[in-house]
Amino acid sequence: MAKEKPHINLVFIGHVDHGKSTLVGRLLFDSGNIPEAEMRKLKDKAQELGKAGFEFAFVMDNLKEERERGVTIDLSHQKFVSDKYEFTIIDAPGHKDFIKNMITGTSQADAAILVVAATDGVMEQTKEHLFLCKTLGVKQLIVAINKMDAVKYDQAKFDATKKAMGELMTKIGFNPEEIPFLATSGWEGDNVAKKSENMSWYEGKTLLEQMNELTEPEKPTELPLRLPLQDVYNITGIGVVPVGRIETGVMKVGDKVIVVPGREGKGVEGEVKTIEMHHEQVNEAEPGDNIGFNVRGIGKKDIARGDVLGHVDNPPTVVKEFTAQIVVLNHPTVLTAGYTPVFHIHTAQVACNFAELIEQIDPASGEVKKEKPDMLKNGDAGKVKIVPTKPVVIEKKADIPHMASFAVRDAGNTVAAGVCIDLVKKE
Repeated sequence: MAKEKPHINLVFIGHVDHGKSTLVGRLLFDSGNIPEAEMRKLKDKAQELGKAGFEFAFVMDNLKEERERGVTIDLSHQKFVSDKYEFTIIDAPGHKDFIKNMITGTSQADAAILVVAATDGVMEQTKEHLFLCKTLGVKQLIVAINKMDAVKYDQAKFDATKKAMGELMTKIGFNPEEIPFLATSGWEGDNVAKKSENMSWYEGKTLLEQMNELTEPEKPTELPLRLPLQDVYNITGIGVVPVGRIETGVMKVGDKVIVVPGREGKGVEGEVKTIEMHHEQVNEAEPGDNIGFNVRGIGKKDIARGDVLGHVDNPPTVVKEFTAQIVVLNHPTVLTAGYTPVFHIHTAQVACNFAELIEQIDPASGEVKKEKPDMLKNGDAGKVKIVPTKPVVIEKKADIPHMASFAVRDAGNTVAAGVCIDLVKKE
């Protein structure tokens, strides 16, 4: 078997209607990752729906429908292979979906492609997405200044957008000198997988070339083992099979493990008997692996989705309360102390109480604007004290960043997003 190519999770972000889906579809097609016949079908479908030219955007949307019918663990992912890497492309059609995915870590993005249209330039969501990248620790960034065809490939338009983006990045704490800015058209295919003939002034790379320049993320294998459970199955002849994705550390057959909080809140211990990945038995699994496994000593009723597995000698942290840095994204009114919405923390969903608003922070600079504010409104960032209504696992960003972020949801909206910076362990 040929050695697998290194893997990178890549998220496409940016303001709605700046051409993300079209750019992704074009990339997949022009690089030969989508067969000609399938593209023709989409083209016909696009014409039928009176949306000629939208076939590239349909690539992602069509997959979405197929994915909704299929039963894959994760919904917004598309494989893409270049000569150097295997990418999982995460397209974020809905602004809120993207934020939820990005924060709950269902898609720990290793790198982000921020798409900003040359027609509109920097918009509100462009800023929010950039700030989120910073807060959530996305290290590698590529900026695609898209829709160059719509501004007649004008260099002045590209330069103006690049300058505005650069100023915004500096404010948020990225160094624009280190970030590539590409001039692209997803619609026409300029500088996506093929070099454009329409911009002789452009000296940069194509999107595909730039993606191959990304560096492979270090797998957090030296961190303690943390595996949030996605589901727990009971399989005849095998017994209880929990499934989930390893966030950090390494799990081996024979390991003594503990799952917390577990049904009783005390945690349940056992020994790993088997590990299965892609329907094959393996001896060990590492971060990023989606696995099913069987543990001697753990019953179906003992554990559930949202519990986290670790080694007995370094169990996951169950908290009584924690301090977090949050960004308020979409609250119907204002967020005040006493509010108790549902927190999505890795695979857990737990109602948590905002016990105290400690300070309000300027989201662009991170400086404290106000001590003990009465409220936080949309667009505000702040430091808050959170008390979960039942035991939940979360880790400090400084210790295990992969287990520190969360989304706050209420009535179908992502109200806020944040990351745990301090905690009090449950006794």
